[in-house]
Amino acid sequence: MSGPAVQPGTQPGAARPQARPGIARLLLRRPAVVVALAVLAVIVLCAALASVISPYGPEQQDLLHALKGPSASHWLGTGELGLDVFARLVFGGRVTLTVVLIAMVVYLACGVPLGILAGYKGGVFDWLVLKSADVAFAVPSIIVTLAVLAVFSHNETAAMVAFGLLGAPGLARVVRSAAMGVRQELFVRAAITSGLKDGVIILRHVLPRVAGVILVQVSVFAATAVLMETGLGFLGVGTKESSWGSLVGEASRNIGLNPWLLVPSGGIIIVFVLALSTIGDGIRDAAEEAHAAAVVRSPGRRQAPSATQAATAAVTAGQEPTEGALLSVRGLTVTLPMAGRATVTVRDVTFDVMPGEAVGIVGESGCGKSITASALFGMLPGGGRVTAGRVFFDGQDLTKASPAALRAIRGARVGWISQDPISSLDPVYTAGAQVAQVVRLHTGCSRKEAKRRALELFALVRLPDPARVAKSYPHQLSGGMAQRVGIAAALAAKPDIIIADEPTTALDVTVQAEILDLLRDLRAGGTAILLITHNWGLLADLCSRAVVMYAGEVVEESPITPIVRDPAHPYTQALLRSDPHRGRRGQPLPSLEGTVPAPPDWPVGCHFQGRCPLAAAACRTAAVPLVAVAPGRFSRCLLAGQATTVVQAAPAGTGGQDGG
Repeated sequence: MSGPAVQPGTQPGAARPQARPGIARLLLRRPAVVVALAVLAVIVLCAALASVISPYGPEQQDLLHALKGPSASHWLGTGELGLDVFARLVFGGRVTLTVVLIAMVVYLACGVPLGILAGYKGGVFDWLVLKSADVAFAVPSIIVTLAVLAVFSHNETAAMVAFGLLGAPGLARVVRSAAMGVRQELFVRAAITSGLKDGVIILRHVLPRVAGVILVQVSVFAATAVLMETGLGFLGVGTKESSWGSLVGEASRNIGLNPWLLVPSGGIIIVFVLALSTIGDGIRDAAEEAHAAAVVRSPGRRQAPSATQAATAAVTAGQEPTEGALLSVRGLTVTLPMAGRATVTVRDVTFDVMPGEAVGIVGESGCGKSITASALFGMLPGGGRVTAGRVFFDGQDLTKASPAALRAIRGARVGWISQDPISSLDPVYTAGAQVAQVVRLHTGCSRKEAKRRALELFALVRLPDPARVAKSYPHQLSGGMAQRVGIAAALAAKPDIIIADEPTTALDVTVQAEILDLLRDLRAGGTAILLITHNWGLLADLCSRAVVMYAGEVVEESPITPIVRDPAHPYTQALLRSDPHRGRRGQPLPSLEGTVPAPPDWPVGCHFQGRCPLAAAACRTAAVPLVAVAPGRFSRCLLAGQATTVVQAAPAGTGGQDGG
């Protein structure tokens, strides 16, 4: 593998400012939501235009064709007394949708203010809301609704008002929990300290953040209200006008004479409820996505790029992949939302992985290793974005790939081994079932063939008694066995590359050796490996190249032997000197004092300057480029040619001193 002759160490900063995506536009990107909106619009429009589109009135009789199926004169058939089913559906939709709307208005008007105020204010008011909700939960809503109808005979409006009031405490409790979380956010605290009134904070900051939760609850409640209205009609205590509920009641009475009546009456309710649920979920997801995008596109002050840096980032982003490389990463920059603002967590990362090659990414915790690996194939956490650079996999630019294209690659051509084997397995299913599911997903084979292939994979990863392990649940497996099950799942589709994120963490030495042997065999079989580790011994034993990261940047890249014998960056040298396997008996182990700075605290210039004994004024003034120090070797250090000699000559312990 080879990198560019000169790789600029730019600070491309946060993403370029863009307009916040509207929720409507995000909704229209979801085909299921678009279909649901169209269905709901058609239902509402038909109800509104019932008198125009229906050839009959809801009470118009045709006694000669009572309880008949669909015909040219009656599109959906007829019910009792020859009443047209289509007319009763569209006219009845007015009644049903009106009472459902009334219930929703009462539900929202009572539940949302109580929930937000309880979560935001806390104290006695919060206690009162919770206790009131507990009392409301203890009251059976159907009994109260029937009692209201006993007083207000056949008055569904009164019944649905009562239903909305009984449901509001449940909404208040859910909204209260969401508002409590938002109340602790730093931007809300900042608004409070700035002197904004509570009403302004609630409307501008709290309510938009809990809107997704509210919409989901409203969609569920609306569906429940439709079913409640249907139940009242079925019991014959609802409105005397035509409604969906009364039509269902009529269909149940005549199921023996005309079963067809159940199809239009039940079908319209099922379709309406499914459309509501789909729209509610879509609005929730779109609201969260819009908020996350707004956060990521709001650059933090520290990461604001200069004109020179922006130009250099553009050049970096335009680089082409190395010929013959399976994976080529060029100038990768990643932002994540931190403390309410977009923050660069990985910057200007460039490396290659050739087919069948093992490349290791090494560095302390917090250096950006796992985030880099997650960004390669679109697996960043919520709000994370690749804001600069390109990732080529077998010639395809994954930064421009659609979600469907990324899904086609993940699992099939890319395997992932988690550093936490137990949590990566579903506790509800056996190990064999989970691996067989992955096999079926990517190969399309039968269940029987998938089970057989799962046992083969268990044998391949050297699990003792594969049949017993296949029948075991994750909690019945040891850490080493769970790790090998995870590796078996990663191998299910015979991937071209495996990303191993600290695969030997928390495993004993014997199991670590077995996992290392397995990875070595996989590499010998032609599978490329991208290893993320803290362990230099593991890296040197398995990998042919090392990529050293510090504070979100690649500080050195080199073949294994030269970097171990003659590191070109002070950070790499300090890591190697603190390796217990390289210590001398009877002498204290040198340590690299201090910690990796968090992304918001990255200094201008070299990120390692605060812990480097060689730091000079030039290290603090501008970005340090990644430069070639030898054929195939790169270092992000202004003193790359002198670093090794100086650091090796430094006495033990000086690596932790701040450069003056």
